[in-house]
Amino acid sequence: MAYPTVSAPYGLKPINLIGGQVFAGATRQFKIASAYGANLLNGDVVKIINDGTIEKDTGTATATPVGVFLGCTYTDPSLGYTLFSQYWPTGTVASDAFAYVSDDPDAVFKVAVTAAGSSTMSSVARTAIGNNSALIQGTGSTVTGDSAVSISATTATTNTLPIRIIDVVPDTKTASDTFVEVIVKWNFGMHQYENATGV
Repeated sequence: MAYPTVSAPYGLKPINLIGGQVFAGATRQFKIASAYGANLLNGDVVKIINDGTIEKDTGTATATPVGVFLGCTYTDPSLGYTLFSQYWPTGTVASDAFAYVSDDPDAVFKVAVTAAGSSTMSSVARTAIGNNSALIQGTGSTVTGDSAVSISATTATTNTLPIRIIDVVPDTKTASDTFVEVIVKWNFGMHQYENATGV
């Protein structure tokens, strides 16, 4: 039996860089527009928009990510002092809001596998390595601040899918060839820094 049990998706968690490059956990700060009207949760996929701020990338079968949201800082309008937060609460009015984003195009992430089109935990076999997958946009928690983004258990060679599976996570497998977590990277040309088309 696997340990620990993965009971729900938790977003994308950066763990390394491709090819054994040194990974220092670095992030880049991006401006969040005051009153931006969506929750940004730790592990959500985000993108740059044409005013230079970031927003949640809600793509599934396609996406244009700049990276993964890992928290933010802003002056809370009701408290009057700066907060360092796991998530951005939708509609917050703060002119000094910045997101911390894992934006390296070579970043490698751990992510849960769910059934196609849902947040129900699922799995893939080792044969999924090298294939592509869609993102599943689950509803995260404003209690924990954690995302519920996952990837689909249905994999394919389709070159427009945003995620490439590069490994499985043996520590949480539920059977000899049943893996509920995988290691992934952005598929070629999907990351905004590597896409020849601007924002």
